[in-house]
Amino acid sequence: MTVMRRHQGQPDVMLMLYFGILLLFGLVMLTSASSPVGYDRFNDAYFFIKRQLVFGALPGLVLFIALAKCPYKLLPKIGYAAFLLSVILLILVFVPGVGSTLDTNASSWIKVAGFSFQPSEFAKLGLVLFLAHVLSKMGRRIGDLKQGFLPALGVGIMPVLLVALEPDVGTATVLFAILFGMLFFAGARFIHLGGIAGLAVVAFVILVTIAPYRAARLTTFLHPELDPQGIGYHINQAFVAIGSGGWLGQGLGHSKQKFQYLPEVHADSIFAVIGEEMGFVVTTGFTILLFVLLGRRMLTIADKAPDGFGRLAVCGVVVWFMAQSFFNIGAMVGIMPLTGIPLPFVSHGGTALLLALAAAGVVVNVSKQTR
Repeated sequence: MTVMRRHQGQPDVMLMLYFGILLLFGLVMLTSASSPVGYDRFNDAYFFIKRQLVFGALPGLVLFIALAKCPYKLLPKIGYAAFLLSVILLILVFVPGVGSTLDTNASSWIKVAGFSFQPSEFAKLGLVLFLAHVLSKMGRRIGDLKQGFLPALGVGIMPVLLVALEPDVGTATVLFAILFGMLFFAGARFIHLGGIAGLAVVAFVILVTIAPYRAARLTTFLHPELDPQGIGYHINQAFVAIGSGGWLGQGLGHSKQKFQYLPEVHADSIFAVIGEEMGFVVTTGFTILLFVLLGRRMLTIADKAPDGFGRLAVCGVVVWFMAQSFFNIGAMVGIMPLTGIPLPFVSHGGTALLLALAAAGVVVNVSKQTR
């Protein structure tokens, strides 16, 4: 009983340590990877890391502390507000003069007073918290198709469809993974999960068929050697970066591919730069292992959560971080098509880091309530 009182209300120390190491590692690697492109585009080698700190890390840490310290019973209400706000923002990206492509194929940004952000990142946190509340209230009814599964699916599929319509298939895939994973952890029947998995495959085929650039990405994934200077350039340069890193790497700051050879070195290609500079030992023995340990720790916290909401909220964050990491790293090593998905806590993206830290704060809050 004494031990329980001593630890009551205290955050999980190992969880905080994993988040802290991942954040610091990401900032260090972003500084290294982004310096050439920052100098080339803005005459400032530290342009991207400064933006990451100002628009991502610092406000993200404020949200992290706020969500970690707020009363636990407020989290479902925050989730409801976040989900509603994210749906409104996802609709606004289709409004002319508000939504922006920012040199991408998708209208996935909102520009206001010179600032831009991605509503789809808000949708990830909103979906996790709101769906955790809905599913925890539903309880065993999730096993009933009409009274549980379909209503939950109807709520959760809204942000997925809105993001797919932008169209941003990569982020929509992450949102669908969150939805699918949370339905699984809530106890949905396998036959129902299999049904929506089949529909997702059909939807993916349709989206690839109607957009030539997606078909080209899929072809490149299957045969990256066919057009090494054209559609296969990106993935082939990633292979060169990771391969030239060898076992121990070229050393921090000594990547050659980041000097205008490898596209998007500061964003979705940053793992290839890590592989080149730090080598196979660090990329697998540290980066990938750190994500695995973080995921395992969060699942332990979910198992000891005080209620269904806490358990499902943490499980949703686990699926979010692990799926996004798998898609990003898988694309760089050639086991997944290129999707433009950032590596959590590491890739440049203020909105992405801001919301990842907010999600981390939610998990820390749940860890303080564990049995």
